[in-house]
Amino acid sequence: VQLQASGGGSVQTGGSLKLACKAAGMIWSTFVGSRLAWYRQASGKQRELVAELTTSGSTNYQDSVKGRFTISKDNSRKTVYLQLNSLEPEDTAVYYCNVNTGSRHYWGQGTVVTVSS
Repeated sequence: VQLQASGGGSVQTGGSLKLACKAAGMIWSTFVGSRLAWYRQASGKQRELVAELTTSGSTNYQDSVKGRFTISKDNSRKTVYLQLNSLEPEDTAVYYCNVNTGSRHYWGQGTVVTVSS
């Protein structure tokens, strides 16, 4: 199994990006039954949870991104997305996707988001 993340880039304040993370090689039913999440790590800081999509379908967000970021998934593509709107310089970080099957965690390679003022 390999998580293939994409969609990062450089934008100005107020811009938008959409990150995608495909769970290549994962059995479809495993993907459907997994907790999906996006984390980020800014330079010099610890990795933090940004958004999660639980197995029951509920979503949770870090307070600083509520109303601006949206996590979603496409089961047919075994892909989890993170829509980032109204980006701020404080959102600059490496973003990592995570799939928790209940017995194992998988991590993507990270995709860089840079927001300039």
